[in-house]
Amino acid sequence: MGRYVNESIKRLATELKAGLLRLRKGYIDQAEALIYILDPTQAYPYEFVVYRLTGYRAPASHPPMEPLSGRTLRADLLQLILDVCDSFELRASDYSEPVHDALSLARRFSVSSKTLQRWRRRGMPARRMVFPDRKRRIAFLESTVNWFVRAHDRQVKRSMRFTRLKPEDRDFIVRRARRMAAFTHCSLSDVAKRLAARTGRASETIRYTIRKHDLEHPDDAVFPYLSAPLGDQEKTVIYRCFLNGVPVPGLAEKYRRTRGSVYRIINEMRARQFLQRPVNYVYNPQFDLPGADEILRSAGTSPAISSSESPSRSVQKSPADLPPYLRSLYDVPLLTAEQERALFRLYNYLKYKADKVRRQIDENHIRTAQLKQIESLLLQANMVKNQIIRANLRLVVSIAKKHLGGPQSLFELISDGNVSLIKAVEKFDYSRGYRFSTYASWAIMRNFARSVPKERYQLDRFTTGQEEILDIAGALQSYDSGQVNLSELRESIDVMLTQLSPRERAILIDHYGLDESGRPKTFDQLGRQLGISKERVRQIELQALRKLRLIMRPRSAEMLS
Repeated sequence: MGRYVNESIKRLATELKAGLLRLRKGYIDQAEALIYILDPTQAYPYEFVVYRLTGYRAPASHPPMEPLSGRTLRADLLQLILDVCDSFELRASDYSEPVHDALSLARRFSVSSKTLQRWRRRGMPARRMVFPDRKRRIAFLESTVNWFVRAHDRQVKRSMRFTRLKPEDRDFIVRRARRMAAFTHCSLSDVAKRLAARTGRASETIRYTIRKHDLEHPDDAVFPYLSAPLGDQEKTVIYRCFLNGVPVPGLAEKYRRTRGSVYRIINEMRARQFLQRPVNYVYNPQFDLPGADEILRSAGTSPAISSSESPSRSVQKSPADLPPYLRSLYDVPLLTAEQERALFRLYNYLKYKADKVRRQIDENHIRTAQLKQIESLLLQANMVKNQIIRANLRLVVSIAKKHLGGPQSLFELISDGNVSLIKAVEKFDYSRGYRFSTYASWAIMRNFARSVPKERYQLDRFTTGQEEILDIAGALQSYDSGQVNLSELRESIDVMLTQLSPRERAILIDHYGLDESGRPKTFDQLGRQLGISKERVRQIELQALRKLRLIMRPRSAEMLS
């Protein structure tokens, strides 16, 4: 969505875009009709704007809003028209009157595209329509053009007089431009500026005249290299130079291109990257609910989320055996279940919105506003992601400490664990009900199964099944202030036991007292409960433990990833 001065009109545009398809064309036409009668020096109530566009009056219980100035309201309505046009396929054939694109209108009035942009800023409404060639372009209705010409007659005539060149004037400009390009090696922009100062014409008029001559006379072009399009390799080099801080004027001079063409190349490469690289997120039906943007954003940025400390999970004192550079991790408070859900919801929603805008990119008509919106959404998502990661870094430290003793140092283990933590944030589905610490612990343990030598995961024949199963739960115990309730412990165990069959899982839980009762049962009791012999119960348990050992081995962990 484009930039708005008034936040209330921005919200209104969002609501109109989500309205019925058959009504959206009417919203656009009514917005243009309202622009016709606006007085820039007057102020207008928001309720008046809503009524003019939709035909509905706000309820009496609706809180009054600040009046909108006519000048800012006009600019917002111009943007609203374009945004609503982008929400559906508005065709030129939907209107009974003639429809002009920017190129045909510029030829009609003998003006440049820059002049048309100035007219639009002065209040000439433009739509974005699909033409018979199936391409979406900026369009102007015949009635719109006639209204603007009547309202700005002096300005239109001045623009037409100023840009209309006689044949001898064009010949002079082309001749002087050719000499300057041959002897001074100036770029098109430099030639246009110098000739503009010499002739009193606008530099855009000079540039347009030279480019038109080169297109019509390719064998006698002043700047023949501008007619040949750049290849993908050259475009990639220009884009990389831009990312590395090379200014656009320097790139334009080096490749003998206009600044505008360099910016178009940069936007083309940005759009191509977005189209080739999908945005991955965990979808939730809440994202498509009416008003989801306001609800999810307000929930994710509420004081409860950004508060420095929560009563249930206060800042924990760092262990004394940690290096000083790791103790600062314990200054970041842990997230409550509510905070965690809100942040993950907001994180995935921002990426969902970015992907939705990404899919609307048209390679034949790249809009800078779209690219900026995608980058802004991904940047916001990354900030939320970093907030989640900071609150869970001590989990990595806690698990890494349990795996010390091999060739890897604590710093190396933490580095490996941080990579797993980042991947876990990207893949975690908050709607399934698990806490993120459980899911992240499982991911970190599996990563250590790859990186820590295999022999450390070969269990001694005297190791008990309970120690093996509670490995992840033990990491959580040291992570969560030394206090683990049975529900979180059971949650941690369930994540690992999901790899087993229901009967194997039931035998391990009942035999080692891993349920809420905490009371272990003997093989004999389990046999009577399941209707099998106690020897068979023992065999099933050994089979389940062998599966868990395979899961924890490096090769098996790689197969499960």
